[in-house]
Amino acid sequence: KLESECRSLAFEIDDGIKEHAVYEHEKFGKIFVYETDGKGNILLMDDANSPSLLAAPYLGYVKPSNEIYQNTRKFILSTNNPWYFEGGAAKGIGSPHTGYDKIWHIALIMQALTSTDEDEIRQCIDMITSTHAETFLMHESFNKNDPGDFTRPWFAWANSLFAELMIRLAGN
Repeated sequence: KLESECRSLAFEIDDGIKEHAVYEHEKFGKIFVYETDGKGNILLMDDANSPSLLAAPYLGYVKPSNEIYQNTRKFILSTNNPWYFEGGAAKGIGSPHTGYDKIWHIALIMQALTSTDEDEIRQCIDMITSTHAETFLMHESFNKNDPGDFTRPWFAWANSLFAELMIRLAGN
């Protein structure tokens, strides 16, 4: 009975997303919105934390090849996303939680985990491994221009996701 109720709820949520959380963007086409009140008001962005729009395939909501997801991915990995930053050290998604110009290792790792492009994955790994500020650990966030300016000297969630990325890439 519980399984049936959960499946029913999942279908109801999916219907709600399709009805209220897909937006026709003038540049990117149909994209998922970050927030909606179901009355037409929306917020177009993505946050570095997970769950996130970027993480949708990782979480099993859509396949990486899903057209709306691909359009959304292009949007959130661009400066059209108010929480996407490009700097001298890296480019990636940040969060209102840590403020402007701070990129999250979790977002870079999730970008690699959900990518089907080997060059993009390699670029993410290069950014991740060059922004640990000589601690050899992942942080919550770091300044886009100065990895030595970071929050949380050790962030287990990011370190664990990085290990998962490496295991997946090794084919295990």
